[in-house]
Amino acid sequence: MSYKMIILDLDDTLLGNDHKISDRNKQALMKVQEQGGKVVLASGRPTYGMVPFAKELSLAEYGSFILSFNGGKIINCQTNEEFFSQTLSVEAVRRLNEISQREGVQIHTYVGDEIVTAEENPYTSIESDLTGLPIKVVDSFMDGVTEPVVKILMVGEPEHLKVVEKKLQEELGDEFSVMRSKPFFLEFTDKGITKGTSIEKLIQELGVKREEVIAMGDSYNDQEMIEFAGLGVAMGNAPEDIKHVADFVTDTNVNHGVAQVAEEFLLKEHFTYK
Repeated sequence: MSYKMIILDLDDTLLGNDHKISDRNKQALMKVQEQGGKVVLASGRPTYGMVPFAKELSLAEYGSFILSFNGGKIINCQTNEEFFSQTLSVEAVRRLNEISQREGVQIHTYVGDEIVTAEENPYTSIESDLTGLPIKVVDSFMDGVTEPVVKILMVGEPEHLKVVEKKLQEELGDEFSVMRSKPFFLEFTDKGITKGTSIEKLIQELGVKREEVIAMGDSYNDQEMIEFAGLGVAMGNAPEDIKHVADFVTDTNVNHGVAQVAEEFLLKEHFTYK
C-alpha cells in the first residue's frame, strides 16, 4: 500500500520530553512533504498551542491541516480558516462543572487565548506550560464561560481521575466523548467528536482513502484514530492496551519513533538522517 498521509499526535509522540521536534523527526517529515505526502497534526491541545509546530514543519506551504481540541476543530494551515468546528453549549459546560464539583476534581477550559479556571492548581499549570496559554482565574467558573467552548478538561490526581473517567464514561457516554489524554487530564468534547471522526471528515474532503493514512499516537485520546487509519501506529512509550489495538509499534518519542515510521513506510527513496 502506498501511504499518502501521516497524522501525528504531538505530546509524547512527535515531541520529545523537551516538548520539541527532534532534528531527525523534522528532516523525515519535511522529506515526506517534499515527495508529495501530507503531514497532519492532531492533538488535544488548543489551536494556539499547535500553530508553532505547524509553522516549524511548513504545513501552510504544503497545504496541510491541524486537528486541535481532540478533533473539535480542523484548521486549514494555508488559509487559517476553520474547516470544521464543533462546540459544547454553555448549558453542557454548566453540567460538567457541577459534576466536577461532585467528583472532587478541578475543571478548566479555553476562552479566546486563555485557559479559564476557578482555582489555581498544578495540573492547569502543566497545561499552560505545554500550550503557552496564560491562565485566567475567575471567581466562579461559569462567570468565565459565557459562550460555547470546544473542550472541557477535568484535572486531578491520576488514580482518582481514573476512577472518575470510568464512572463518567458510563454516565455521560451518550452525551459527550470522554477520554484521558494524560493521566491527570480527562477531556470532554461533544458526542462523536474524536481525532478519529475528524480525520474521517478531513480525508473525505481531500479524497484520501483511509487505507492511505498512517496515524500515530501514544494515549487513549489517540485510540480511535489509530484504529481508523490504514496503518495505526502506537509509540513505544504508549500504554500496553494502546499498543494492543495498533497495527505497528514504533520506537519511543525520545528515540525518533515518528521518523522511523516515515522512513520505513512513506519515503519513496532511501533517506539517511544527517
